[in-house]
Amino acid sequence: MGQVVFKEFRDVPVKYAFKLRTQGIDLSKIIDMARLRRELDHVMQLHPDNSELHYLRGTNEYGERMFTEDYLEHWKNLVLPKYSLSDDFVLEFSGPWSTTIYWETFALSIISELLHEALLEKMSPFEREVVYAQGRIRLSKKIAKIRSEPGLTFSDFATRRRDSRAWHEYVVKTLIEELPKTQFLGTSNVWLAMKYGLLPMGTSAHEMYMGLSGIMHGSDEEIRNSHNEVLKLWYKHYGKGLSIALTDTYGSDFFFADMSMGQAMEWKGLRQDSGNPFEFALKAINFYRARGIDPLTKLIVFSDGLDADTMIKLYRRFSSKIQVTFGWGTNLANDLGLIVLSMVVKLVESNGHGTVKLSDNIEKAIGRPEDIARFKKIFGYDSTYSSICTY
Repeated sequence: MGQVVFKEFRDVPVKYAFKLRTQGIDLSKIIDMARLRRELDHVMQLHPDNSELHYLRGTNEYGERMFTEDYLEHWKNLVLPKYSLSDDFVLEFSGPWSTTIYWETFALSIISELLHEALLEKMSPFEREVVYAQGRIRLSKKIAKIRSEPGLTFSDFATRRRDSRAWHEYVVKTLIEELPKTQFLGTSNVWLAMKYGLLPMGTSAHEMYMGLSGIMHGSDEEIRNSHNEVLKLWYKHYGKGLSIALTDTYGSDFFFADMSMGQAMEWKGLRQDSGNPFEFALKAINFYRARGIDPLTKLIVFSDGLDADTMIKLYRRFSSKIQVTFGWGTNLANDLGLIVLSMVVKLVESNGHGTVKLSDNIEKAIGRPEDIARFKKIFGYDSTYSSICTY
């Protein structure tokens, strides 16, 4: 995403904001705010070393360079824009899109780690040992369940909401040791991918669609057209290799209506990130069948609130009808019996305009109320789904 933004929209002004979805938690009273500021300041001093740049110059599975030299030069000299943090935990990041885009992952992983650090500091050394002992037991049970389904595959998507950097690395290292490469495919954490010889795995995110809506913010028709423009731009830069489309920014019903026949044939598959995953899979299968496309030639990446049992249910139900894999996040690397927050850093302004994410779960909607109302009309959104399916 950073490269696409650098190539196409590097100077577009944007704003990202932290949002805590979990109710009843006042982070300003739990996390040491001075420590948080020090950590955020430290991020602004970071730069890749030569070995990391050499790694990024590597090729993808098709033998093609993923990143161009001008982008790597931009990344080498990157300076993140200054953040804004108030004492009541209003955290925002504003600046050119080509530099501001990187704050999300850093900010969320820091907040999650500082929260758990604060909770552990209140415990005795023995109690802290018990927390991680329980975490290892939970991890062992997850591994046993996944191993029982040899055809099930997944990637680590946990960086933003992990317990800590050290625990995340422990989890990834354990997965490498305990599961075959045919099951544990890789990680979205590029540093861990480089260190352990894993495939760096990931897709584009909601901010691509949200950002384009601000850039193409004339008439309602232009905003509606911005959705497909993201698909065109992404394919222009990466072709079939990275052609997994995120479907729920404005609701998957609109996505399926908007994706052209040519795109349905060209793109490898879809990512499901909100709503009912079972219903989504049925929609996707019917979408392909209605266009004369064999669903078994396409892939769904499930990535919303997963645990081992849900993954197994989805795999057993749909793997004979469409290819399935999983991007496993919070439950994989933040399951130690401590508080786990539902939190995001999302693009809230692009090119001077408020942005919106509707999703297939209305409780995940982001944007000013008036903007959400407008975007619902533009994209024909009428979903009221607001809970996780359990069947």
